[in-house]
Amino acid sequence: MFGVFMGVVPIWGYQLVTAIALAYLFRLNKFIVIVASNISIPPMIPFILYGSYVTGGWILRMEQNGKYGASDITFEFVKNNLYQYVVGSLVFAVILALCFGIITFSALKLFKKNTVLTN
Repeated sequence: MFGVFMGVVPIWGYQLVTAIALAYLFRLNKFIVIVASNISIPPMIPFILYGSYVTGGWILRMEQNGKYGASDITFEFVKNNLYQYVVGSLVFAVILALCFGIITFSALKLFKKNTVLTN
């Protein structure tokens, strides 16, 4: 869960360093945190950005068109919608972390080997 959260949080360029440092501080499995924080690989970035933007609009109750082309994304657009994106990315990170945590927990429970306790 923590790795996915760190992969979506908008601290681009510092996600992995921060994830490793906090995993060490919280005594988490560093390998799993590193693997999960790599959710922000290039093919996933458009989905993460759009999901964060839409979530921010939903949280802040801002109107959004939802259909943007490459020519519509300008510096002015980014400047006007940065707050919505940052708020949305934090909430989106929590939502994704919880979803991945529930899926992982369910898979571990489902595939857990039944161990017989012997005296």
